[in-house]
Amino acid sequence: MTATYDTVTYDVDEAVATITLNRPDAMNSLTVAMKTDLLAAVRRAAEDASARAVLITGAGRAFCAGQDLREHAGNLESGLGLANTVREHYNPIVLAVATMGKPVVAAVNGVAAGAGASLAFACDFRVAAEGARFAMAFTGIGLAPDSGASWTLQRLVGPARARELLLLGEVVDAARALELGLVGEVVPADRLASAARDLAVRLAQGPTRAYAATKAALDHAASSSLADALEREAELQDECAATADHAAATKAFLDRERPRFEGR
Repeated sequence: MTATYDTVTYDVDEAVATITLNRPDAMNSLTVAMKTDLLAAVRRAAEDASARAVLITGAGRAFCAGQDLREHAGNLESGLGLANTVREHYNPIVLAVATMGKPVVAAVNGVAAGAGASLAFACDFRVAAEGARFAMAFTGIGLAPDSGASWTLQRLVGPARARELLLLGEVVDAARALELGLVGEVVPADRLASAARDLAVRLAQGPTRAYAATKAALDHAASSSLADALEREAELQDECAATADHAAATKAFLDRERPRFEGR
């Protein structure tokens, strides 16, 4: 199944929904139209019963260069300022990606800057091409971080390193990103699509309900006491224990067979 929005493409194959940012001539920078399309595509992936994992990437030489500054400059000249785009567009996109009950893989094929980097950080996994670069470009144009960067970045690299990256806004190449923990894998550019897709397909064949519960447990524990985290784990474990995948996997273990998950 393939669907095309004006600035984003959506395709499902082997239970993987692939969302491709598709403004390559503008390095996939984010206009209002593209943010609207991206939010629609992410929400579609979350609800799509045929998709059990999601892959987000960019067309051309960039993953996403962040906010389209030409459009933004027009808003400033018109007196619109940010035009409430953080609340209306960026926040819903990041929440939809991060809270989705399916694993999300970012295939970072080139520059990921500002909100584009934040989008990658909101995903569960990041696979980067050797030529990929990350830039927390907010202070460079006199802005504070948005799109969840203040939350996700320090959980990836720690508070001190996140402060450094956000305040200085220096470009981080793929090798350094791997060293810092911003990405989980770096591969040659010609292997990125296959490496990221292999990971997404592997996840799509896994225990979808257990993945969703794991994400929920991590999100809850990030801002709770140990006692509250333990209780939430117990609740989620009860839910998982009632799934068909758990029953089938337990039987497969006893039969010394490899489990086959159906996502239910």
